[in-house]
Amino acid sequence: MTPVLEARGLVKRYGRVTAMDGADFDLLPGEVLAVMGDNGAGKSTLIKTLSGAVIPDEGTIAVDGEEVRFHGPLDARRAGIETVYQDLALAPALDIATNLFLGRERRRADVLGTVFRRLDTGGMREEARRVLDELGVEVKSMNQLVETLSGGQRQAVAVARAAAFGSRVVIMDEPTAALGVQESGRVLELIGRIRERGLPVVLISHNMPHVFEIADRVHVHRLGRRVAVVSPREHSMNTVVGLLTGALRMNPGGAIDEVGLTTGLGR
Repeated sequence: MTPVLEARGLVKRYGRVTAMDGADFDLLPGEVLAVMGDNGAGKSTLIKTLSGAVIPDEGTIAVDGEEVRFHGPLDARRAGIETVYQDLALAPALDIATNLFLGRERRRADVLGTVFRRLDTGGMREEARRVLDELGVEVKSMNQLVETLSGGQRQAVAVARAAAFGSRVVIMDEPTAALGVQESGRVLELIGRIRERGLPVVLISHNMPHVFEIADRVHVHRLGRRVAVVSPREHSMNTVVGLLTGALRMNPGGAIDEVGLTTGLGR
């Protein structure tokens, strides 16, 4: 199966600090791939590289098997990769529909649009409503200001924007951070609906229960590189913690070994 998004041998140095040290990455069609790693492991640099915000010193990136070179986030967007960052990049004083089309505003098709550059406000509101309804996001009106929404609703608007324009990949950075249990559950449901639409999702999260609830595979990042990819159905949370801390390692055959020993531990 050809990965939708893959990277090989990514290296990024900041002076004497090596943030990525030969990092590899594979995202398969229609899956939710969780990326986990301690602070300083280099996972943020990896994700920023895949979304075009960071240009690697070495290594390659490929979309649908074709090598690409991103010079900025717009290049990644043109390749169909949308990213939802922790700050959401929403304008609180603007309404939901305007935020959904922020930076991608549509003009009217008549003379008012071509000559006077009038925006197709009605069309954008209808499309925004369609997208939110399709993803099961409940809001009162497309005219509602984002600053009046709850934290979970704001996250849903940002995710819906990414799902509306991401044709190949949606990347989410800590989407349930600072949310309550109920709102976190709704965001996880939203991620599941995006997967059902056939759009693969990269989920960066420190929340192990959330990862094991929604992810199909877990990419474990440590010391600037990928050290393992495991299935939540076949491995426990303790195994992932061991891989994150270096107490466990995945050998070339795919078995999980305790460091210094050769015995496979399995679950």
